[in-house]
Amino acid sequence: MNHLPVCFRLPGLAVLLLLLGLRAPARAQQIVVRLDSAEQQALRQHPRLRQSAQEIEEQRALKRGSFSPTNPDFLFSAPTGERWAPGVVQTIDLPTVYRRQAKVAQAGITLAERGLDVNRATVRRDVRQAYLRLQFAEAQVRQLTYQDSLFQNLRQATERLFKAGEVTALQRVSTDAEAQQVRNQLEQARVDQRSAQRRLGLLLGQPDADLATETDLRQTGPELARTGAELLATLPSQDSAAVALSPTLAYYGQNVALSQSGISLVRARRAPALTLGYQNQAYENSVVKYRFQFGVSVPLWFWTYRSQLQAATARSKAAQAQLQVQRLDLNTQYQQALADTRKFAASLTYYEQTGLPQSRAIISQSQRLFKAGEISYLVLIQSLNQAFTIQNTYLTTIRDYRQAIVELNYLRGQ
Repeated sequence: MNHLPVCFRLPGLAVLLLLLGLRAPARAQQIVVRLDSAEQQALRQHPRLRQSAQEIEEQRALKRGSFSPTNPDFLFSAPTGERWAPGVVQTIDLPTVYRRQAKVAQAGITLAERGLDVNRATVRRDVRQAYLRLQFAEAQVRQLTYQDSLFQNLRQATERLFKAGEVTALQRVSTDAEAQQVRNQLEQARVDQRSAQRRLGLLLGQPDADLATETDLRQTGPELARTGAELLATLPSQDSAAVALSPTLAYYGQNVALSQSGISLVRARRAPALTLGYQNQAYENSVVKYRFQFGVSVPLWFWTYRSQLQAATARSKAAQAQLQVQRLDLNTQYQQALADTRKFAASLTYYEQTGLPQSRAIISQSQRLFKAGEISYLVLIQSLNQAFTIQNTYLTTIRDYRQAIVELNYLRGQ
């Protein structure tokens, strides 16, 4: 009799555990993303590129309508005064006008294609920046997790020493304050990491995905120093040569070509046009009932064409000025990115060769000396904060260095 309740309790407990397991929220699987695959995915589905593709289709459709004569005039007249007779009159421009219209349409297609190149370069830059931001956030979480673990252990040790009467209340409070500060920084870093994941996910069409980068940003320092030095050694000395392949510069250069072809089109339209007609001009019993009409459409209202030419010329000059402005801006941005690259390259060399090894030595030696009683608690805290400041600045230097290279490559059309 005593065993019967046990037999019924076990299935009930199993059912309860099963229900709890079914109700527990499933954790999303983390997706490790490579930079090159992220770029390709963004280029396939980004709406900015779909917009450019439709703009190209629009310009191609306009080119198919380059031969666009005016609508024919269908007339009814009574030349003999006895009855109404139908007729038609058509005005056709000279072939030069249609050839110029086709050139303008082709220039519009090329401009839309240059716009696609600009948007493609912009998407690549945005993905690289978002990927770098996620890498930096992940590295910060790792760094602060290590700091948090160390300070939590230090706080526990300080609590034991305080109970034993070996440290003061001030040292106990200071240790707790340092540990809480690091814990707060860790929570902020985790929030930044989730924000960086969403930003990259939006570019990839996966805003709610748990994304992770392929490599730890800290481990890319030595490789970054090598590739950065190679890049700086191959850059041209002149700014104009460095940004010559910029898609933005190519876009505004093609805009100048489009405006100049517009001037040629306006000049072609100043020429006379041909008028052809087919209409009854005789009596009903006439041998030849229908007769052709030939004429010339004279551009008599000259001020209209003159104002159109002036507008097209002003548009061309504005496009040329805009090209010069963009070239100046690109040169300025290139100089800034180049200066940042050189600055962070020197800083990274310092941290790789001197700063980072020193920070590791400070952490290990300060802990050993404190346990041996050779340094005070205050010196220990100061030493740890100094070492962690060096390591955090090292991470920031890698991020800023990569950011400068991303901007430099974007300006160079890479």
